[in-house]
Amino acid sequence: MPIVEPLDWIALAVFVASWTAYGWLVDFSPWREKTLTAAMNRQRRLWMEMLAKRDLRIIDTSIVAGLQNGTAFFASTSLLAIGAAFAILTTSDQVLLAVEQLPLPLNTSRSEWETKAIGLLAIYAYAFFKFGWSYRLFNYTSILIGAVPFAAERESEASRVAVERAVHMNVLAAHHFSLGQRAFFFSVGFLGWFASAWLFLAVTLVVVLSLARRQFAFPKLALLGG
Repeated sequence: MPIVEPLDWIALAVFVASWTAYGWLVDFSPWREKTLTAAMNRQRRLWMEMLAKRDLRIIDTSIVAGLQNGTAFFASTSLLAIGAAFAILTTSDQVLLAVEQLPLPLNTSRSEWETKAIGLLAIYAYAFFKFGWSYRLFNYTSILIGAVPFAAERESEASRVAVERAVHMNVLAAHHFSLGQRAFFFSVGFLGWFASAWLFLAVTLVVVLSLARRQFAFPKLALLGG
């Protein structure tokens, strides 16, 4: 008996293709500037430009601290998710025994269950790496904010260069945070695979369509210049 059936391979291929296509659409496609992410990146640039016009930057450091705290929360959550996925993997016999008591037709073998648990573990590990790196990049952003010259020098070349550095680091930190969240969202679709390949397909498509709608049809996107 194969570990997974042909339909499972199809569902997995759709999952990978959906994740890849969504990433291309939001990050690399000709329409990427029309997304919510791009609109917020423009606001990040505006923030750094406004920062260069004031000497008192307590509010800016507070904002960065808030972004770091949010990133740290998701990094901690991903560690908990890794632990849960590892528990599913190492206690597969007990989990399968409990699954057999559910009023659902979940016919799965031990090897199939463990294969899916390893996949889920990999997704959460990827998310943790992205959140951890994003946290570090936000830390670098705070340093670059501190390196922006005072308002009296805002028209100087040094000030413009410092603002550009802070903008790019801020955007890069947000990008890696988004990649981590993207992994979390797609893991919801992957969880459907534990029930059936059909549910895996259905939830994956719902996730990718929901994410695309929020990027391109966010109700207040026009207010952000999107």
